[in-house]
Amino acid sequence: MSESVLIRFLYRTPVGRTVLRPFVRPAFSRIMAKYLSSPLSKWLVPYYVEKYDINLSEFQQQKFRSFNDFFKREKILNIPQNPHTVYSPCDAYLSVYRIDDTLHLPIKHSMYTLSDLLDDKKLSQHFANGICCVFRLEPKHYHHYIFPVSGNIMATKRIDGVLHTVRPIACEAYPVWFHNSREYAVIENSAFGNVIQMEIGALMVGKICNLPHVQTAVQGSEKGYFEFGGSTIMLLLENGKIQLSAKWDSVLNTHKEIPIAIGQPLGWKVND
Repeated sequence: MSESVLIRFLYRTPVGRTVLRPFVRPAFSRIMAKYLSSPLSKWLVPYYVEKYDINLSEFQQQKFRSFNDFFKREKILNIPQNPHTVYSPCDAYLSVYRIDDTLHLPIKHSMYTLSDLLDDKKLSQHFANGICCVFRLEPKHYHHYIFPVSGNIMATKRIDGVLHTVRPIACEAYPVWFHNSREYAVIENSAFGNVIQMEIGALMVGKICNLPHVQTAVQGSEKGYFEFGGSTIMLLLENGKIQLSAKWDSVLNTHKEIPIAIGQPLGWKVND
């Protein structure tokens, strides 16, 4: 995937990294969010539709008050339910990694410590030798996301941070995902044990919009949405609980990204 000249400048040159600093702060994203939520931003909609070849007939809404109104447009979804299946929470590019027994993740050539990512050492220990699915959303993707499994939500956490782009070039330069703002829910599921679903903000995504006061995850129902920009969702699954489908098992720890659709099966319960 080719990176733009601007992104290469910002992340690969000393001057660029200096210029970048104010733009990764949440305050910048809040300013941009106000503009993109105003009627002044409507002119961006037809440009965006053409650039990313978006088929508006797939969506419920056809007229938009602002660019963010367009960006968080909703699809009519028909997600199946199966208690022995984990479904993709979103449209994205997916890469899959094995969490090693020291709780390290070698994602995009950067080494991530799961306890840093979760800001919780005790919780991270549940996922030693488990599976981490990284869903990278680009601006062209549908930015609503669903629960991949059902279960009781045992805990939620929000971690404030800065907002780097999640494009691969930034992930190579910085440990982006435990610098960026993020939120996660711990879902207790009878088939898969503890499942963590984490939303990670990115440059110009100052707001992760999870539905409030949800205490029970219902497989296939909406969990929330991102406002403008690229972003990432991670799923953490315990060791020995899931059998990945052959497609995803074949790219385990390869750093390869493959397109995936919301509601597509990731894998199945391991037979006891």
